[in-house]
Amino acid sequence: MASATVSSKNQIVIPREARDALDLRAGDKVLVVVRGKRVLVLQKPASHRGAIRGLATGVYPSRHLPKERESWE
Repeated sequence: MASATVSSKNQIVIPREARDALDLRAGDKVLVVVRGKRVLVLQKPASHRGAIRGLATGVYPSRHLPKERESWE
């Protein structure tokens, strides 16, 4: 586990192992998500649509959507 220190300008350097894991380069954007007392640093996706595409695949049975559409008629 790597650590970072907050500078007098409230900046931190992301440790090399974290940069390598996220394949971050100079100038890349990251997302900082605060969850209670925890902070997550995530690689910013090139496309939010692409990042979430397919997340619900397999959540519903295969006939669920057609049955739901039939109920609207």
